[in-house]
Amino acid sequence: MSQIIAEQILHLGNLHFLAKTVVEGFMLGFHQSPFHGFSVEFSQHRPYQPGDDLRHIDWKVYGRSDRYYIRQYQEETNLTGTILLDMSASMAYGSGKLSKFDFARILAASLIYLLTKQNDAVGLALFHSKVEKIFPPKAVISYAYSMLAEMQRLTPGGESELADALHGVADNLKRKGLAILISDLWCDPEPVFEGLKHLHFAGHDCLVLHVLDPDEIQLPKGRQFRFIDLENEESLHLDIRQIQESYSEKVRLFIDRYYRVCGDMGVDYLPVYTNQDLRLILREYLIRRSRHF
Repeated sequence: MSQIIAEQILHLGNLHFLAKTVVEGFMLGFHQSPFHGFSVEFSQHRPYQPGDDLRHIDWKVYGRSDRYYIRQYQEETNLTGTILLDMSASMAYGSGKLSKFDFARILAASLIYLLTKQNDAVGLALFHSKVEKIFPPKAVISYAYSMLAEMQRLTPGGESELADALHGVADNLKRKGLAILISDLWCDPEPVFEGLKHLHFAGHDCLVLHVLDPDEIQLPKGRQFRFIDLENEESLHLDIRQIQESYSEKVRLFIDRYYRVCGDMGVDYLPVYTNQDLRLILREYLIRRSRHF
């Protein structure tokens, strides 16, 4: 799906239709989702044969070998997931057709739609300086539509207090499951790591989807630019030629630190970019989730 089409549908006010288009295009030819029926106890692999239940494909093995293998189980259970969506002011930035927030809520909507269609329970937590609203996980399609409608109405604003939001969500989630954080992470990482530890030690599997605009990885070409902090409106006039190299190195170290610390905690971390095909992110998500089952 092109970014232009995604933007047009979003601004027509139909986030549900966009999520459906992304997910059904991704899952074309799959009559069952590999989300549904994850195993409590794995038994063995065997090669895929025509007629097998496609929900049991091992995406980790597929990612390594490009071949389909079936995971066989002794006991099965459904997934419970909660999407944690950052709607702070920094998410409003966008150098292309989509802002980080637009991209993030399309991604969140796609995950909600995918989980709900396969009868998995899914919830939503919306936050900036604090947790504004929590939808507890439910496996009801009308409930999913309510979450999508809520996201459709949102506009980003306020300062990011990501760590406080993570602690708040950890205290409010009653059922253990999967917590998916979707954020640009532009804040002090140390308190964020503590919040992720809280979620992890409370028994939740965690996945961090780090939303980045291409301009945040490589500064745009040019000379003099005015940089504005979207959360406090402070500004700086800088010559990009003088800071490009040091800026790129600091961003690389920032991302590397998330990879390293999240990995040490047992938290999955994945940078995603606003010019990236959403279907590729869903595929990577499936591969990473299969490692936990």
